[in-house]
Amino acid sequence: MNITTFAKRLCLLVPLLLSPSAFAAEMMPSSPQLAAKAYVLMDASSGNVLVENNGDQRLPPASLTKLMTAYIATLEIRRGQIGENDPVTVSENAWRTGGSRMFIKVGSQVSVSDLLHGIIIQSGNDASVALAEHIAGSEDAFADMMNKTAADLGMTNTHFMNPTGLPNPEHYSSAHDMAILARAIIHEDPAHYAIYSQKEFFWNGIKQPNRNLLLWRDKTVDGLKTGHTDEAGYCLVSSAVRDGMRLVSVVFGTNSDTARAAETQKLLTYGFRFFETQTFYQKGAELAQAPVWKGTTNQVKAGLAQDLTMTLPKGQLKKLAASMTMNPQLIAPIAKGDVIGKVEVKLDDKVVHSADLIALDAVEEGGILRRMWDSIRLFFFGLFN
Repeated sequence: MNITTFAKRLCLLVPLLLSPSAFAAEMMPSSPQLAAKAYVLMDASSGNVLVENNGDQRLPPASLTKLMTAYIATLEIRRGQIGENDPVTVSENAWRTGGSRMFIKVGSQVSVSDLLHGIIIQSGNDASVALAEHIAGSEDAFADMMNKTAADLGMTNTHFMNPTGLPNPEHYSSAHDMAILARAIIHEDPAHYAIYSQKEFFWNGIKQPNRNLLLWRDKTVDGLKTGHTDEAGYCLVSSAVRDGMRLVSVVFGTNSDTARAAETQKLLTYGFRFFETQTFYQKGAELAQAPVWKGTTNQVKAGLAQDLTMTLPKGQLKKLAASMTMNPQLIAPIAKGDVIGKVEVKLDDKVVHSADLIALDAVEEGGILRRMWDSIRLFFFGLFN
């Protein structure tokens, strides 16, 4: 496919990472106003925030904190640092941790897998501390891991002091940051994400239900985690899939467990009703070829650095226009992954999104004759262009 053909096709198939504000007045009703301190609705594929209110406000996350505790545990499992069946000896510190509990016994041994279920489903503070100590040696050391991981994910309004979410003035997060974390959990480890949809977990003779009421009310919901303290109010991070589209909803600071479920349902209903998401090209797919000077070959394959995914108000695809430009005079050597061009998406002549085009293969420097010949060609090319 040549560049011109691609540009024409791209007018119909382009990634859109937009705020809905550009279309809201014309095409859709205002987003719902929730009885909550802060909230965010995000598309899980594109990372596009569809609705937000106080999304970056720093608030106590309560047991939403355990999303990071579980995320780090699954990272350590995938890295081979710990095993699912590894026995964890329960310390007195873990056993004495107050709040919601898995009811593990001091001195007993519990597998990493069981503790992970106790954290995600039962929201066990004791399980969280036990697993944190097993991974890092202490709660403080684990909190350092949590903060490093948060920084790596781009969670700029988050700071953790413990693995449980028990109150601390320096322990905070935001609705936007929790959506970023939820998106990482969903995409990076589907096998462990399945735990978040389990409605109950039986341990030590006690069966405890998952506190996410939407797991019973909405069959499209399959996660993630609730939180509650007097300071934080009732919080919920939830995700649902309908017709291949996945949304992540985060609600902070409602006044009851039923309210957090009801307010979350408003967000999900709005998002699924008025937005659509589709991926047209995967990252790394060849979309065009660009001319290269002084190389072992005279062309380089071009593609997108990220999936070509679009999230937009329903029915708005036909209003978009896009164009592709390559960097002038690409000269070898070119490394795989080098940025060699750009795609711009426009709405009414306004650029609303741009994406880098990258080299999909390396192009080595050509021989001396090739370089000399292309130098002559470039000289005359410069004269007439």
